[in-house]
Amino acid sequence: MPILLRLACCACLIVAFFSCQEKDQKNTLAPPIIAPFEGIDTLATNDWWNRGESPIINLKVPRDEVIAFGIYTVSNQTLKLSAQLFPLYPAETREVRLEIMEEGNWKQIQSQKVNDLGWSALFRVEDWDSRRDIQYRLRHGDEAFYEGLIRKNPDSQKQITIAALSCNSNKDRGDRENYVRNINFQDPDLVFFAGDQSYDHTEHTAAWLKFGMQFREVFRNRPAISIPDDHDIGQGNVWGENGKKAPQKDGADGGYYYHPEYVKMVERAQTAHLPDPFDPSPIEQGIGVYYTNLVLGGVDFAIIEDRKFKSGPRNKIPQIGPRADHINDPNYDPASVDLPGLTLLGERQLSFLDSWGEKNPDLMKAVLSQTGFCGGAHLHGSLDNRLHGDMDSNGWPQTGRNKALEAIRKAGAVHIAGDQHLATIIRHGIEEYDDGPWAFVVPAIVNNYYSRWWWPEDEKPGKNANNLLLWTGQYRDGFDNKITMHAYANPDTESNGAGYGLIRFDVEKKHVTFECWPRFTDVSQPDAAQFTGWPKTITLD
Repeated sequence: MPILLRLACCACLIVAFFSCQEKDQKNTLAPPIIAPFEGIDTLATNDWWNRGESPIINLKVPRDEVIAFGIYTVSNQTLKLSAQLFPLYPAETREVRLEIMEEGNWKQIQSQKVNDLGWSALFRVEDWDSRRDIQYRLRHGDEAFYEGLIRKNPDSQKQITIAALSCNSNKDRGDRENYVRNINFQDPDLVFFAGDQSYDHTEHTAAWLKFGMQFREVFRNRPAISIPDDHDIGQGNVWGENGKKAPQKDGADGGYYYHPEYVKMVERAQTAHLPDPFDPSPIEQGIGVYYTNLVLGGVDFAIIEDRKFKSGPRNKIPQIGPRADHINDPNYDPASVDLPGLTLLGERQLSFLDSWGEKNPDLMKAVLSQTGFCGGAHLHGSLDNRLHGDMDSNGWPQTGRNKALEAIRKAGAVHIAGDQHLATIIRHGIEEYDDGPWAFVVPAIVNNYYSRWWWPEDEKPGKNANNLLLWTGQYRDGFDNKITMHAYANPDTESNGAGYGLIRFDVEKKHVTFECWPRFTDVSQPDAAQFTGWPKTITLD
């Protein structure tokens, strides 16, 4: 037989083999789990294999690559590790196994069932030996696996370092090799993703898989905290208002617009691996909570949900601008929107912060959340859109903001957040300037979507300016909150203002150093420079 003919026959046989294999994988006696929601997460649920090519990420991966990543934390000698898989065909096993390396051999210690809604499985291993590094491996079937390292608790280290990122805009679907290279070079003990890992709103599973494949080499070998924000659960903004159903997609009435099982799926994917919640009681619609704390070395991190209990503005306060959540009139009375009954963190989380603040008094402390506790930007989306007050920020409601800051101050903690697409270092004022906690809002991972600027209208520095940048010093935001601006990275700076934060906790001297690195800077180079105004070192009381 001529060689070309033989090659053509072989090609046909290969195509036929994989076609039959895919057909066999789809065939099953039991139908796939049908999602309780319609029109959302369509790329990854129900008969997902009948969908066309995914515009977000290829979901029809070779079956030896079906485990995308694992993400974990260790707290109170309990390992919690989420295994994230690509969608499975009906006939494929839903079992995923966890193995650890012992004396040179892999040993299976647990198996768990994969949930068809979101394609994740949670491992919980108590009595975990956190005194040593332990290699782990996730396995599915005979060929698919993902390996990583569960790090020992760094309780003997003099410095604990955390990398912090947020806002992974889908305007750039490329790799994140600069971030992976830089963060792994700096080798933090923990990585924190503050929200908006997904911007694809109604297709969270595909977008979460895309995010995970971009960053899995960052959290393969270290613990990670991820918390969802508004875009992750499908809304441009969210005021959770204890979990009620939102009647409109903009969410300004308060609540969640999409099906509660979709919201629960998002939170399961992003937060199931976090330490057990302080109070696991669900909110309305059966939506869960995840606020908790994680002790790592000499630092105690509180993880809070600053959207879930917050009041929506519509029909609760006077509408002053074209939108229920925007204030354009600089002459309005700030007291007119700070009304009784409005909530920010809610009593449950304030009780948690009070309890957390009293425990572990010898440890340094930090609060991790989605967004900042003031209006830290003047221009929104474009240079010609000046917004006086933005109720999506936690500068509103002011009374709730001050209660939150008092709890953080009482704990002696710093605050680290994202969301704003604008990196800032701010010292809050509650009753007087500078009597509140320090806050570092980290920049966006990708900052070519709805950028923000710090740009006072009179273009003058505030009192006690540090002269490192044009507009530092004492100001009042659009809700009359007292703030002192120490650094900001507008989008006309390096890397369009995109980048990440690195926070170093010196547990002996009680110093915290805020670093802010531009996206396209190579931190391994001796001339690598941070954004102007960084680093900033403070001393905790």
